[in-house]
Amino acid sequence: MSATRLPERLRESIEEEIATGRLLPGTRLDETELATRFGVSRTPIREALRLLLGEGLVETRPQRGAVVAQVTPQRLIEMFEVMAELEAMCARLAARRMSDAELSEIEAAHEACRGSAAARDADAYFYANERFHYAIYAASHNTFLFEQSASLQRKLRPYRRLQLRVRNRPQRSFEEHQAILDALREGDAEKAVQAIRSHVVVQGERFGDLVASLGQMTAAPEPAASA
Repeated sequence: MSATRLPERLRESIEEEIATGRLLPGTRLDETELATRFGVSRTPIREALRLLLGEGLVETRPQRGAVVAQVTPQRLIEMFEVMAELEAMCARLAARRMSDAELSEIEAAHEACRGSAAARDADAYFYANERFHYAIYAASHNTFLFEQSASLQRKLRPYRRLQLRVRNRPQRSFEEHQAILDALREGDAEKAVQAIRSHVVVQGERFGDLVASLGQMTAAPEPAASA
């Protein structure tokens, strides 16, 4: 692995641990411990944490240093609202601009979601779902929009994954994907916008489900104060 790519690869590894719940909100990210675990020096770890800080997945606290960020329910809902609008823009452009090959990639990702939903495998569905959404970003043919969508997607990964653990959510998500795909196949931009917006935004029952599920992401306890 090249020295220039190492911090980025480490960022991806730590990001994955945050998304999958190995590193819970509030967990202190000790540079020495991470360096030992990944078999690298502290310098690339420090750079990786800087990248995660820029993404909003990590925050700094007095006397504790870098910790996994904690997001309030209100902030989370706001983030999902913006995500819904970004993805709506992607869907609108994709409906007009996507190539046959890009439609085939969206369809392939949809089929991967089908298999995971049928197997009731929430973790496999999580990755197939990401593939589906990224395929739509790419089909927009707008690099800046892709970058902004991917950036917010990364911040929301732990919470999108958490949503999929709600009972029957993968199957409902797959059905919502079907509506999005049908609209894209028809080249109906506005129908695609409405389908993906309602799929991403969190409201009504899904708001309650998400807030209830946040309790599963118990923050790491603060260290006891010294006497």
